[in-house]
Amino acid sequence: MKKLIRILLIVVTISVNIGCDQVSKDIVRNKIGYGEHISLLGSHLTVTKVENTGAFLSVGESLPPIFKNLLLLIMPLVAIILGFAYLLLTFNTPRLFVIGACFIIGGGVGNIIDRVAYGSVTDFLHISFGVFQTGIFNMADISVMLGAGFILLNSFLKSQRDDSQLT
Repeated sequence: MKKLIRILLIVVTISVNIGCDQVSKDIVRNKIGYGEHISLLGSHLTVTKVENTGAFLSVGESLPPIFKNLLLLIMPLVAIILGFAYLLLTFNTPRLFVIGACFIIGGGVGNIIDRVAYGSVTDFLHISFGVFQTGIFNMADISVMLGAGFILLNSFLKSQRDDSQLT
């Protein structure tokens, strides 16, 4: 029963990440025009609609279609399937790692849905605080970054526990 609940929580966490991403992109696609800028928090957070046919910061945008599909669709899909299988089949994985992996998988699936359905990924958020500026990103990107943060935190905490056991 405990394993079934764990699997259900994994599926729900991934699904919530996908849902938040897809709902936010649907709102942007239907309510915001290209080139339109909506300022939130002064000029520090803006919403603008961009269709990204590449990867992070448009990397790979000019690749030939076969390489682009391999790099931006097939390889991520294989990694997501392997990661999901790992989560479902491994039961001694630390909780923070599992949460992080769920966020990464959910974000990855969200962007893959866009690539398959629209041929590009809808990005819409931009942060600017003085010299700190981001590229334009979406909720899937936030999921992936938070997931990576959870996994790094897990590694840090594990190394702290390991170090304290040595002394």
